[in-house]
Amino acid sequence: MFRENPSLAPHLLELLFHLKLPPYATVDVVEASLDQLIPVEFRADLVLELRDERGVQVLSIVLELQRDIDRRKSYSWPVYVAVVRARKECQAVVVVIAPDAEVAAWAAQKIDLGLGLGTLQPLVIGPEIVPEVTEQAEAEKETELAILSAVAHGNGPNGLAVVQAALGALGRFDREHAAVYFQIVYNALRDPMRRALEALIMERQTEGKATFPPFAEQLIERGRLEGLREGKLEGVREGKLEGVREGKLEGVREGKLEGVREGKLEGVREGELKGKRDVLLRLVARAGIALSAGDVARIQACTDPVTLDRWVDNILGAKTASDVFA
Repeated sequence: MFRENPSLAPHLLELLFHLKLPPYATVDVVEASLDQLIPVEFRADLVLELRDERGVQVLSIVLELQRDIDRRKSYSWPVYVAVVRARKECQAVVVVIAPDAEVAAWAAQKIDLGLGLGTLQPLVIGPEIVPEVTEQAEAEKETELAILSAVAHGNGPNGLAVVQAALGALGRFDREHAAVYFQIVYNALRDPMRRALEALIMERQTEGKATFPPFAEQLIERGRLEGLREGKLEGVREGKLEGVREGKLEGVREGKLEGVREGKLEGVREGELKGKRDVLLRLVARAGIALSAGDVARIQACTDPVTLDRWVDNILGAKTASDVFA
């Protein structure tokens, strides 16, 4: 998200942290230059440069995605700031994206640089700072924030409303970007919320309500519900289940279809794997990582969803195909 839309980072600093940033005209991604700025063992996930109308750099934002607590970060994050600040001769901050509340709380602690004489304060975008975006109008105005909200709060008490608002706003993107953002949200959901989302989309389809943009419905159908669309449930395919036509199948709404819940529909499994492979290949291509014919064949032959998810996670910060498959 931040690589595709660099202006999102300074926008969120102003929106969520109420910081007054120096006047700037452009925001550029400069991750490629990190090889020269920061040694390999101190390589950040993404660095953004804000420049004024004269082209003078006024701020560097070092962006880190943090899924787990890593005590070494209290030593490496100050390095990022110090090196970028010294080389570029401008202000610099560390922004941490932490979807997990516990990780976010840890990352937000001030880092003592020595004897209490100086500190570094990471700015953490996590569940505590990201609001629950449930209103459709707000989601369409701040779509990236709505996506972050779905990742942070999608499994909570208001999770379905948050996810529905985020997905309903994705129609403003082109199909490729929308599909990637949908996958980001979907991958963040735990199994009960995934089942609830699938049931909701099915219900909206049968009732003829256009709650979700067509691409979301198609992705669900092609992926998790491939078996339904291909007629593996005869009653659904022929429209002979009155409850489906009238939106009254309580088992669908409550996720009680035994075959779907237990993953016994071969079409569901194959559709899910195909969706994960397609997203992985798109993200690798957009990251500029070259794949050999053997690498592509390895991805296409993978039948383990956990492995595919791990490879997707590895893309962030990866430079080569070996980094992706690590």
